[in-house]
Amino acid sequence: MSAPANPVRRSGSTVVTVLGALLALALLGAATFVVLVLLHLYRAEPLVPSTSAAETSQQGSSALTEQGAYLARVGNCMQCHTAQGGAPYAGGRGIETPFGVVYSSNLTSDPDTGLGRWTSAEFWRALHHGRSRDGRLLAPAFPYTSYTQVARADADALFAFLQTVPATVRPNRQHALRFPYDTQLALAAWRTLFFRPGEDSPVPPPAPSGLDAQAPAWQRGAYLVGGLGHCAACHTPRNAFGASLDARALGGGLIPVQNWYAPALDVAAEAGVAHWPMQDVVALLKTGLAPQGSAIGPMAEVVFNSTQYLTDADAAAMALYLQSLPQRQAEPKAVAAAPGAAVSARGAQVYEQQCAQCHGEQGEGKAGAFPALAGNRAVLMDDATNVLRVLLQGGYLPATAGNPRPHGMPPFLQTLDDADIAAVASYVRSAWGNSAGRVATIGVHRARERRAP
Repeated sequence: MSAPANPVRRSGSTVVTVLGALLALALLGAATFVVLVLLHLYRAEPLVPSTSAAETSQQGSSALTEQGAYLARVGNCMQCHTAQGGAPYAGGRGIETPFGVVYSSNLTSDPDTGLGRWTSAEFWRALHHGRSRDGRLLAPAFPYTSYTQVARADADALFAFLQTVPATVRPNRQHALRFPYDTQLALAAWRTLFFRPGEDSPVPPPAPSGLDAQAPAWQRGAYLVGGLGHCAACHTPRNAFGASLDARALGGGLIPVQNWYAPALDVAAEAGVAHWPMQDVVALLKTGLAPQGSAIGPMAEVVFNSTQYLTDADAAAMALYLQSLPQRQAEPKAVAAAPGAAVSARGAQVYEQQCAQCHGEQGEGKAGAFPALAGNRAVLMDDATNVLRVLLQGGYLPATAGNPRPHGMPPFLQTLDDADIAAVASYVRSAWGNSAGRVATIGVHRARERRAP
């Protein structure tokens, strides 16, 4: 008779088999990832000639360049591609990221340092695929992850406009990124994980139920918000590698290094506008001011340089799209820690001396001039980052055609210490029926040093 099989040996053999299979799968996955990275690194996307009738038959025409100039405003190109005191679109502005500084490129028509020798196909590839004329991968601080949604005809119009921008000789400055983020290999790996180019000829998404009659306007709004407007670049949280978390698109996020919080556009308690009258959303986009709130910080720059120039139709389309976003309930708040009596008294004293003249004894504000603080959702958010940024850096509305002489708030960076800032922030978040939590002095210290909360 044969001896029975040893169950221990059989079990051990099964474990070895499973581990071997898992190891083989892991090696296969790693090999596939390496191949994809190398494809991103060495296989440049083909240059596709334009099929746009406007671009092929009217290159340089006034209608095409005017359209391109408007689209450059919508995309806010000049803000990043103009250094302080420099020529428009000549690049050189340093954009701070968690990985180092990225310097914007020269978009003028200069043939040696700008786009003068580029073709519309090369420009399209840069917008759509994030790859430069010489084949280099571009850093995603240039938001090609959004611009990949831009239609070819609009890219051609934008390029035609940039070809008319007066040439400025300004060599592009090398980025100051830390190793390994300064390597093309790292960019290729990032793209493999986090970037998928849009369709060459995208089909507009269907409008939500109930908006069928307004489908063209809704689709236009979705296109502007998602593409040239690149709203998700600020209003979407990012992972440790700087990639947007698409599953939480427009769900609010901390703007890296600047450390302003771009509030969620799908939460009424933050920056959702589903419950606003449409004309108020349009007013906020075009003037920076609405009865329910105003644009300050980085959003004020966006209004000043970009959205104030929207046509009425495009502003209404963006408003329609933003109002249609499925609304999330704000996450349940923890019980707010109320400031102690001493902190409240100190905060009330600072408020009376520094704030009450504009914002009112009861935080009621002055309509059209100074925002109310009582019931203000920007004041009541769990994250007090923006309250501290305004107290330290000041709050300035953009000067726009619809609000040419806005009021502003001075910075208290030099005049109030951390304890005073913490006390007055805690006071306004807990007075007049407000019920947000107190602000700790260490939070002010971190904000003063521009560190993440």
